[in-house]
Amino acid sequence: MGRVDDKVVIITGGARGMGAEHARALVAEGAKVLIGDVLDDEGRALAAEIGPSARYLNLDVTSEDDWTTAVETAIREFGTITALVNNAGIVNGAPIQKFRVDKWRQIIDVNLTGTFLGIRAVTEPLIAAGGGSIINVSSVEGLRGSPWAHGYVASKWAVRGLAKSAALELAPHNVRVNSIHPGLIRTPMTEGLPAGMVKVPMGRQAEPSEVATFIVFLVSDESSYATGAEFVMDGGLSTDVPHN
Repeated sequence: MGRVDDKVVIITGGARGMGAEHARALVAEGAKVLIGDVLDDEGRALAAEIGPSARYLNLDVTSEDDWTTAVETAIREFGTITALVNNAGIVNGAPIQKFRVDKWRQIIDVNLTGTFLGIRAVTEPLIAAGGGSIINVSSVEGLRGSPWAHGYVASKWAVRGLAKSAALELAPHNVRVNSIHPGLIRTPMTEGLPAGMVKVPMGRQAEPSEVATFIVFLVSDESSYATGAEFVMDGGLSTDVPHN
């Protein structure tokens, strides 16, 4: 038996990068997954690659209607929902005096409001299922600051806090809510960063599969007593005090 044989999971931003690896890892351990994204060609190709345990759906996480459709689709295709991985996110940046308000609103809408709408949309189905797991994908930037990345940092701190408030409210219903905090992961979002820009104590970027192991754990019943917590996989980045 797989570790998540009885689980049905919605994954946002699931067409590529970390989200795609989460989908592969969960299905390999027995789950059914609904992959939500706005990258239709990549999303459909991934669902076809994974096979009958996966479906793809166009999901703009800022749209309440799209969230309603996602929940209805997961229940229609797989019978229930037992977990949500709030993985969708974007990054932008500029010096604070030049950071445009439209860019601020864009990143808050996707990274934070999209996460809130996902939690709100799945709460009733998870309660009806007898419990479940919600995982907010934050970042190492949800634990510390970073120049230029003001909207990203603010949104990732916020989804960390949202996990804690939702965890307290939903604990009586056996719905667990946690945040994960990846560091420098090898994904399309990070491929443009100059080599050596971020000094990671372990000396390398992580592979998306290394983050996916935490997702499988938090979706599974192995993490049944973990809620309102932070799970960090950053190669020691947030622990380091820079030295010259």
